[in-house]
Order: sequence, then C-alpha cells, then structure tokens
Amino acid sequence: MKILYVIDRLELKYFEFNDLVTNFWLIKEFLERNHEVYITTIDMLKLKSSIAYTSCYKSFEHDNDIFYEKENLQEMRIEDFQLVMFRPDPPVDLDYINATYVFDFVDRNKTLILNDTKSIRNFNEKMHAVLFNDLMPKNIVTSSKSDIMDFLKEHEEIILKPLNQCFGGGVMYLKRGDKNTAVIINSMTKNGTQLIMVQEYLKSAVNGDKRVLILGDKVMPYTVQKLPSNDDFKFCEHNDEHVVKGILTQEEIERFTPVAKRLNKMGIYMAGLDVIEGNIIEVNVTSPCYFIREIDKNFDVNIENEITDYILHFASSRQFCLSV
Repeated sequence: MKILYVIDRLELKYFEFNDLVTNFWLIKEFLERNHEVYITTIDMLKLKSSIAYTSCYKSFEHDNDIFYEKENLQEMRIEDFQLVMFRPDPPVDLDYINATYVFDFVDRNKTLILNDTKSIRNFNEKMHAVLFNDLMPKNIVTSSKSDIMDFLKEHEEIILKPLNQCFGGGVMYLKRGDKNTAVIINSMTKNGTQLIMVQEYLKSAVNGDKRVLILGDKVMPYTVQKLPSNDDFKFCEHNDEHVVKGILTQEEIERFTPVAKRLNKMGIYMAGLDVIEGNIIEVNVTSPCYFIREIDKNFDVNIENEITDYILHFASSRQFCLSV
C-alpha cells in the first residue's frame, strides 16, 4: 500500500527520532510491514486543474529510527495513494481549513482518508464535545462577559478555553473574586467578539486528566494519566514525569463506547477523549496522541501493532466493498 501522512510543520522539522509522536510509531510500523510511506505538510498541498497533488518526501527506516529523503522532494497525485493519514496539529485556522478543502477533490473511492477531512472540518474539538453533554462537566459556549460572570458566580471556579488551539494553549483557570477577572474574560473573548468554551472546574483536575483512546467504534483498554506541571494547573509538558500509567475501568469503557460509535459514524475513526472524574472535557480528533511509547512501556504491549492492524483491515475491507 502507498500511504501519505500529512503531518505538522514542526513535526517535519524534528521528524527523526521523535518517539513522543504517535506518527513516528505508526509510520515505523507501516514501513516494517513493507508499505511505502510518504510525508507532507499542509503548505505542500495543491490543486492543478481540479486534481489534488502534493509535494512529499519518501520515508525510510534505518537502525530502528525513521528518516525521510530530504534531497528528493516529489510531486504526486493524492489519488495515487490508497491511504491518507491526515494528522496536522491545530490551530484549526484558515490555512488548516483550506487544506481540508483540497481533499474535497480526492475521490474517496480511490483513497481512504483518516480521519476524514470533511469530518474534521465539521468537528470542533471543544464545541462538539457538547454532543456528549451528559458526559461533560457543566459548560457554556459564549462570547458574552455577563454570561461568563454568571457562570463563574454559580460555579466559583471555571476553565476558559479558546476553540481552535491544542495542548492546553490559551486555556485559563479563573476563580470567583480574582482581581484579574475582567481582563481575563475580555482577553479570552477579544472584548466580547470571540466565542470560547467555559467549563466548570473539576476538583480532581489537580490529579491531571485521563486520555481515553478511541479506535473505530471501540474504546481501547489502555490509558495514561496526564499530570499538570509544577507551575501550571493543566498538562502541558509531554515527558516521562508528567505521563504515567492510568487505570481504565470496565465501567468507563462501557460509558464511552457510545461516544466511539457516534464518532465512527461521523467519519472520525481515531480520537482521544480527555477525561476527569468520568467527564469528557475535550474530544481530540485532529491529530490525537495515542501516547504509544508510554502505553507500550506501562502495559507491556505494542499498541502500534493494534492500531496498524485496524487501519489496514479497515482499508482492505473498504476497498473490497467498493470493488463488489
């Protein structure tokens, strides 16, 4: 199979040896199974007379690490790939949205795209978590200062989140009575002109949040606990000190399986739920981190094998259905 990975610009810059990144492990696994893997970024996508192309680099494995042929930038039709893994990081800005439009010109009968770019474009990781509102902490989405002040008065401690960033970027904690209340709200909402997500602060957040992994319509049985750093209230440093083995109960698997099934029907086959006290605080669909290195170490598994098996089975079964 010929596979195209659309990765983040920063990830391309530090591509080699980056075993903190989910793509590193999956690309490595595909290469070990003798598939051809090419990598690109959103700025290298293009249309020529309504045909989708990309400039890309071929990747290869050497001494248990992966590299790409920097001197050999190729231009290829996207429909020449049987599989596209679309995994650039947010912010989901205009450049990101425009990149998803390029894939509107790719024949889905020829090329499978995971996650589907139309589905990603239609799913905001903060706002659309509210599809599962019964599994969330109390929340509002608003740009109104008075709405937020009323919510703060009711809940005493709240979290304010921009709608299009990742890895905790721009997320603020606010406690009733804070002398910076007005400036924080005005800054977050750009003086009442920008929608944000506001959630009730959960006391257990001091212990971090759990990453629940969605693969297809199932919840994977592995999880990690992401711990806040010493100088922050949230997880923002991906290292061994702040990512530890988590416990996922059978009750939690059953609780989040309907979420997996609904996402799967929406064209979102790989996702990561951030969970505190059994409450979903965010649904990661753009480039969800599966914390492969940490899960392999803590659970004595090779989760990249399971993920790759799923992707290949899905791709092959889909192509079989199209050919019948």
